[in-house]
Amino acid sequence: MNNTAFTCMTDADWIDQGKADAWAGKPKQSPEHDPQAASMYDLGYCEGEIERSPIESKTNKIKKIKAE
Repeated sequence: MNNTAFTCMTDADWIDQGKADAWAGKPKQSPEHDPQAASMYDLGYCEGEIERSPIESKTNKIKKIKAE
């Protein structure tokens, strides 16, 4: 990972990035330069594996409505 691109990310940004990666089916790529960021990313990734993507959920609702 490019360290300079991630130095301005907040904890919430790391959580969101972890969720997005999980929802996209990407492998977990915790940042190595910052233990706090890695922890937040891992938390988001785990949450993303449990929850469904809001985009995926919205798409499923639209498909369900069209099928009716």
